[in-house]
Amino acid sequence: MNHSEEETDACPLGAADCVKLDELVRARDEVNRLEQQVHTDALTGLYNYRHFSRMMEQEWERTRRSGQPTALVMVDLDHFKQVNDRWGHETGNRVLAHCARLMAEMLRKIDIPCRYGGEEFALILPSTSLPRAVSAASRLRVAIEQTPLELDGSILGVTASMGVNVYRRHDALDIDAFIEQTDRYLYRAKQAGRNRVCHPDFSRFRSETQVSREEKDALFRPDGATRKR
Repeated sequence: MNHSEEETDACPLGAADCVKLDELVRARDEVNRLEQQVHTDALTGLYNYRHFSRMMEQEWERTRRSGQPTALVMVDLDHFKQVNDRWGHETGNRVLAHCARLMAEMLRKIDIPCRYGGEEFALILPSTSLPRAVSAASRLRVAIEQTPLELDGSILGVTASMGVNVYRRHDALDIDAFIEQTDRYLYRAKQAGRNRVCHPDFSRFRSETQVSREEKDALFRPDGATRKR
């Protein structure tokens, strides 16, 4: 039996049909790869801004239908321009990828981590209350601070400032206004000294959210550099 006969016997559909099937599988894989590229940031592997916009609309509608809140965390890497100026853009890219990996590792499977642009990230947390969103952001902030990047024998420390906000069904905001409001909390975090999490005052949510004293403290007080070692 020659080699071609062995290949024919090994394929129950026959050689010609198996070749066609193989071509279809490769075409499908290529389509999937291209679709992934459309929604993914090439540098960090996170979702890109286009996907962020689409998923914000989807989660917005889900909240309006189900009443389950949607949280948004805006993340900005502190002093990132100085990293680029001192270490170069290649190192800056490594910092972005490093922090993106931490985000992907620490978030839940249902969460949607995106690169918003430049050194800024946007994390969509479905079905998440304000206390839980603040807690998740605080854990991520600490992880970034305590996981420096190793660079050819040198250690490059990184910190991040974050703004947290939650959309609920009856809030009188559209998506753009909600994102802008969240970005203002991020700006407050940077103005307050960076490396911290800022969010709405606890009193605004007192009648709607029952939380422990620890959670109340987390909501009322920006999570700052007091945890630094």
